[in-house]
Amino acid sequence: MRAFFCRPGHPMRTHYCGLIDESLIGQTVVLCGWVDTLRLQSHVAFIDLRDHEGIAQVVIERDHAEAFKLAADLGYEDCLRVTGTVRRRLSINEKLRTGTVELLADTVEVLNAARDLPFALHEQPNEDLRMTYRYLDLRRPEMQRMIRTRIRLVQALRRYLDARGFQDIETPILTKATPEGARDYLVPSRVHPGKFYALPQSPQLFKQLLMMAGFDRYYQIARCFRDEDLRADRQPEFTQLDMEFAFVEERDVQDFVETMIREVLKEVAGIALDDPFPRMTWAEAMRRYGSDKPDLRIALELVDVAHALKAVEFKVFAQAAHDANGRVAALRVPDGAGMSRKELDTLAEYVGRYGAKGLAWIKVDDPAKGREGVTSPVAKFLDDAALSALLEATGACAGDIVFLGAGKWKTVTESMGALRLKVGRDRGLVEHAWKPLWVTDFPMFEYDEAERRFVALHHPFTAPKVDDIDELNANAAIAVSRGYDMVLNGNEIGGGSIRIHRPEMQRAVFELLGIGAEEAEQKFGFLLKALKFGAPPHGGIAFGIDRIAALIAGTESIRDVIAFPKTTSAQDLMTDAPSPVGAAQLKELHVAVTAAPE
Repeated sequence: MRAFFCRPGHPMRTHYCGLIDESLIGQTVVLCGWVDTLRLQSHVAFIDLRDHEGIAQVVIERDHAEAFKLAADLGYEDCLRVTGTVRRRLSINEKLRTGTVELLADTVEVLNAARDLPFALHEQPNEDLRMTYRYLDLRRPEMQRMIRTRIRLVQALRRYLDARGFQDIETPILTKATPEGARDYLVPSRVHPGKFYALPQSPQLFKQLLMMAGFDRYYQIARCFRDEDLRADRQPEFTQLDMEFAFVEERDVQDFVETMIREVLKEVAGIALDDPFPRMTWAEAMRRYGSDKPDLRIALELVDVAHALKAVEFKVFAQAAHDANGRVAALRVPDGAGMSRKELDTLAEYVGRYGAKGLAWIKVDDPAKGREGVTSPVAKFLDDAALSALLEATGACAGDIVFLGAGKWKTVTESMGALRLKVGRDRGLVEHAWKPLWVTDFPMFEYDEAERRFVALHHPFTAPKVDDIDELNANAAIAVSRGYDMVLNGNEIGGGSIRIHRPEMQRAVFELLGIGAEEAEQKFGFLLKALKFGAPPHGGIAFGIDRIAALIAGTESIRDVIAFPKTTSAQDLMTDAPSPVGAAQLKELHVAVTAAPE
């Protein structure tokens, strides 16, 4: 039983509602909570009193005239303090943890009445209403469960790391603007007119500096801020477990954190993960699943079929098959031949969102009959040899459907990967299991056609596999990094890398990213200077606390495990933020606001 720290003789409450049990029978206790339900009868009143630990049944008998009279005026979610005696229930409620006992009330005090609630807590209000009255939304038992799941996760992670010599070190929130990737949130400086701090997108550079300072093993439950374009399940501020290790290589980091995640998820949620986690290179993940965070619960895989279609007259297939930067990929869906034309049109529209210009398909009635055994609008463009090779490559069986995507490698890979997920989910092909995975050997760079330059696939401080600068410069387009991601059920829950620890290599990477010497000195001069003073080899990883908590709590939205999240439009409806600032405060900050473009 949990203890309370109260003034002797004057406890506000002595026990939590959800924790009273048979050991307290005959004892006087004081409970505080909210009216979950109220049932009035002629000679007795029943109140289900709720706090964050659960529900206790309170019984008010007519003999206690004052309390019984008060019960008649109680309302849903009124905040009460009840004193009474614990007794055994005549009718056991097996659905409640407290279902064998009840509280016979002596006194009932209304601490605060609740009137005109915007929604009933046992309902599921719409998202805007939930965000506007978030404090009421959080009072709901389901939200209490999810937030407390997150709390237990963070507590377990801290215990694990503290017990193994990791040092919890805070890094600055007001720091230097070094935009690379997402946009920074900027904070104007009052005492340095015209200059700005930035809120950190991550503690990346500071944790590297801590390794250079000799702290060796660092962690932090860090708040991070990114001014990203709006997405359905992203937040402008989020929380990550940030970690860094000195004198390590990839497997040192990976093996440690894999064990940590396995043990913590077992402790917090009873989840048993593979030991060891399977491993896959980025190239294999993209080839087989069309994603760098594949959901292994779906058994469907992409198959490259360019070899079967190089000689066909259909240009969409032939051109992609001969293009060094092209791809022709197939996805076989078992027992999918019964899909309607409407379903197929919907899937074609869906892959179009990922840049695909169409979606070809072949329904297989009997593969042994060749052309006579399939139904497809593209079969007429394929000769018998090509059709036979295609069916053989995909392993198509009677009753299957084979989808085909052709075009540029990136477009085909992403669109067919998205198709794999949608079909798998829509057709109930997602295994009820926990499937972790390490994805390794990411490309060092990705070429941005719009900006006509390389961009870092992870971040510009990730070390390349090659240690020779000339070799890196000569093969930048195909260079592989020492980056790695941990994936769970199709979600990237952690990402990290071995870092660059030599200033010459860091400057070379900046140059390849289009960051010249002057710009590098302006943005990252402090890092380049620190790398000159005996910086050790080091690496690390960061885990998304919000995403992991959402997964183990069983919710699709990370907003359910964040106490006060923003909406998908980056607004706080409860406090009405962001909001205008007065002219006097803007003047003090030396900031002028121009009219927003219409």
